[in-house]
Amino acid sequence: MKTSVRYLLSLYLAMFICISASGQDILTIKSNYREILIPQDIKSDTLLSDLVNIEKESIVSDQMIQELNNRYPLDIEQIENYLKLINSDGSFADINYQDTKRSGWDPKRHGERLLELCQLYASPTTPYQHSAKILNAVHTLMNYWFTTKPVCKNWWYNQIGVPKTMGQAFLIIENELTPDEKKGALAVMNNAKFGMTGQNKVWLASNVLIKALLLNDEALVKAARDTIVSEISVDNKEGIKPDWSYQLHGPQLQFGNYGLAYLNSMVLFYKLFRNTSLKLSDEQVGILSNLVNQGFRWTIWHRYMDINSLGRQLFHNGDLHKGYCLALAAQDLGINGFPLHSNPLIGHKHFPYSDYTIHRTHDWMMSLKMSSSRTIGSEHVNEDNVLGYYLGDGATYYYVDNSSCYMNAMPVWDWRKVPGTTAYESSQAIKFSGRSPQNKSSQVEGISEGLYGVSAMNYDKDGIKARKSWFFTPDFVACLGSGISSDSSLVVTSSVDQRLAKGKLLSLNHGKWTEIKTGQTCVLDGRLWHDNMGYIIQGNEPAIMKKEKKTGSWSANMEMYPYKEVEDTLVNIYFSHGTQPRNKTYAYIVLPNCSASKVKVFNTNQVTIIKNEPTIQMVGGSAFGHQVWAVVYKEQIVKYGRANINFKSPGLYQLEKSKNKYQIAKFCDFNNLK
Repeated sequence: MKTSVRYLLSLYLAMFICISASGQDILTIKSNYREILIPQDIKSDTLLSDLVNIEKESIVSDQMIQELNNRYPLDIEQIENYLKLINSDGSFADINYQDTKRSGWDPKRHGERLLELCQLYASPTTPYQHSAKILNAVHTLMNYWFTTKPVCKNWWYNQIGVPKTMGQAFLIIENELTPDEKKGALAVMNNAKFGMTGQNKVWLASNVLIKALLLNDEALVKAARDTIVSEISVDNKEGIKPDWSYQLHGPQLQFGNYGLAYLNSMVLFYKLFRNTSLKLSDEQVGILSNLVNQGFRWTIWHRYMDINSLGRQLFHNGDLHKGYCLALAAQDLGINGFPLHSNPLIGHKHFPYSDYTIHRTHDWMMSLKMSSSRTIGSEHVNEDNVLGYYLGDGATYYYVDNSSCYMNAMPVWDWRKVPGTTAYESSQAIKFSGRSPQNKSSQVEGISEGLYGVSAMNYDKDGIKARKSWFFTPDFVACLGSGISSDSSLVVTSSVDQRLAKGKLLSLNHGKWTEIKTGQTCVLDGRLWHDNMGYIIQGNEPAIMKKEKKTGSWSANMEMYPYKEVEDTLVNIYFSHGTQPRNKTYAYIVLPNCSASKVKVFNTNQVTIIKNEPTIQMVGGSAFGHQVWAVVYKEQIVKYGRANINFKSPGLYQLEKSKNKYQIAKFCDFNNLK
């Protein structure tokens, strides 16, 4: 009997300890959440101190930009203006609650302002802490939303965006909620259920977590936590891939879109669950650290994120804001190394699962986004990226200072001449919905050796066929195109570069630089210099060069923006292959971060184009040392000098010269991922 009593007492004690521990976990998570949500002093944080010097975006659709805006100190003057806009029914006079947009839905601003007011109410750094005036406004705003229940045509706002924003507000003022308001808050949070994949799955579970915290439901808190951390793994169908790229909406590169949201979410949970029994494991933290160091870090140049990595989210200043989102998330994870004006990461990396290449030197970076029968190049969803049909078809961007020469050019861009792509020229507007058609070919790959490498794409889309390759060195990129063919009556072009005009545009004629004035169109078969970028046209095909004033609007590609005309001057360099081209070619060298004098004296003899044919593209010369790089689309034997090189299989080759022979130092089969 005594034994039974002792057993029962020990069992009850164990249960009590377990319940107490779980209850303490909820209190700790709530405390951590409020600490994160309530603005703190930023003077000791260099990243945040730099961020506040950048103007906040006033028109916001992307969740990451909204969360970045929340990092700014509270704008008391702006919040006081919000108070003046509140109608007697709790609505805002300047919000269109009947808005039908699927992106940038106007009523979401109601929740964002509610959160700001709750932060102001709880902040110890302002005179409005525990202000009755602010609390009364909060009650009024909540009552309007709970009564009218606005619904967006885009499910994301109803199930993720609004519950996420409002849920954080509910947590801040939980102790001030009336019983009816608590019911209304839970009704908002009930719109989120467990489900979906990738970052959408994480977002939904994070909203369920907020609901569980409001209910003090220990079992639901754990279920939400377990659902969230189940996505911290490599090589799910969607999410983190083995090459440390991130994909969602199928095999589609999403570093700066869903991937960045994923990382920010996981860093939030890393902070939320610390000092509790639910904390992330060392293995899970290691995966997130690898995602930053071996994935995201490659996309950042001077705190700007590579445009190729942004997916469909080409918002105003999106590259800059996304760069800061990443740097801040990495810092919260204990990872530094995102300086404002230097490059600590030098090297060459190809992400084979996402057909994406990054080349980084001390002074410049180049990115390349290809697509294949394995991957999706681009998408147009919810009024985002209306014109970005060709963004996954070999888009190349060269960064010296930052990416503003590209990002801010987009309102006036020719979207049929995305830098690096081969496409149809037409005055007709681009129209596509959902995902752009995939490249039909699987012959897309990249290999590297230190600061040298090659990436290639056998392009077969919309009736255009082309073999496109990029050969990388520490000083330049050599670009080849061959087998360019189409039966269309439309002109086919291959873009070299397209960017905002900055300073003089110079063309080398008879050994002297000649300035190309705005409004001029010229044929270029030699050398060009502009904005510390050098371009050398090789081969038999001349390029066309334009410098022209153009007008456009951000709303043309991102329909969430109201129409506002933008005028700017654009430099456009491209090859025109004519209508119904047959086996056309191009060849050019790009020298980033290069003075006009260096472009003028650059010795092209150091770059030998050995082959530029539909079945093989091959380069060598002193610029590559003893190496020869080749892209082989069909097995063959090539005679080079005294050597006969036997390419037994299609793929990418790095060859090393040994006496009079060339040995295969590295080989990558085009189908190595199958």
